[in-house]
Amino acid sequence: MRHEGLNIVAIGGGTGLSTLLRGLKAYVEADGPWSIASLAAIVTVTDEGGSSGVLRKEFGMLPPGDIRNCIVALAEEEQLLSQLFNYRFETDSALKGHSLGNLLLTALTDITGGFDNAVLAAEEVLAIRGQIIPSTLSDIRLRATLEDGTVIVGEVAISGSDIGEQPRTAPHHARIARLDLDPPDVEPPQRALEALAGADLIIIGPGSLYTSVIPNLAIRRIAGTIRDAKALRVYICNVMTQPGETDGYTAQDHLKALIEHAGLVVDVIIINGRRPSESTIQTYSQQNQFPVQFDIHAVRELGVTPFFGDIIAEGNFVRHDSAALAETIFRLYDRYGKTLERMRKTTQA
Repeated sequence: MRHEGLNIVAIGGGTGLSTLLRGLKAYVEADGPWSIASLAAIVTVTDEGGSSGVLRKEFGMLPPGDIRNCIVALAEEEQLLSQLFNYRFETDSALKGHSLGNLLLTALTDITGGFDNAVLAAEEVLAIRGQIIPSTLSDIRLRATLEDGTVIVGEVAISGSDIGEQPRTAPHHARIARLDLDPPDVEPPQRALEALAGADLIIIGPGSLYTSVIPNLAIRRIAGTIRDAKALRVYICNVMTQPGETDGYTAQDHLKALIEHAGLVVDVIIINGRRPSESTIQTYSQQNQFPVQFDIHAVRELGVTPFFGDIIAEGNFVRHDSAALAETIFRLYDRYGKTLERMRKTTQA
């Protein structure tokens, strides 16, 4: 029953967004029943840790790490480019800990006169299968207000230290009650708003709720454009809780946080339908991480439709599976994309 290619916008940051893009890339201008006409990624720019944090401080630029990951994910020759862009200097020098991709984006920022120009140049040179858009070009920091009234500032303080691909070390603070941007009234690039307004499908997540996903939605014009969008709006819920950010959170808790910060910006939530193995669960429990639980009725009461899929890959860690996630998204669109208005009226009744 399909059709012409979809215009898709994905919103997030961290490894979650690049994992999603990797799966969707295969359908860009593809033949067959499922095809993407245009693919855009709106990426958070609040990272303060590691190489990105150092470059941000020393050069006064936006953090390049999440942008770099998205460039690699959308590149045609991903394997070679991944090795090149993710190559880290380990020698005891000023370059130690920096990835080559971050340094290249730093150089392009200087050469082209701006971070957005650098991203556009990288897209063109590498012929990536989509466009990458920073959620804002302003220098912003995250400000979290905790349930005990404490205010903490900065992505690292909120999320804890990030050790490679391992689960994060939990910061010792109370549950997050509210996340704000500092300064609060930053503007998104116009092309981000145009991509959202013209989208058939807007995908939010997966990724760290308070440091990858909500920072984009906290930009008021982005949230407003998503609320007004004609697109089917989908949130991909995380598979595991994240210490310091979503301890004890259910799927509906994730949704409540999105709604509290951005209004009703979700029509359908994708929930993992396969429980990880007991050995994997045991390993994660030692890091105080557990599978995200859900209550279908509570999800529906929020005005959102649940949709289940077998969307995880298990190795040393539980991750969303790129190919399975993309297939689930297309199945979801086949089911709900053409009946969007009726579905919205049903969930709001």
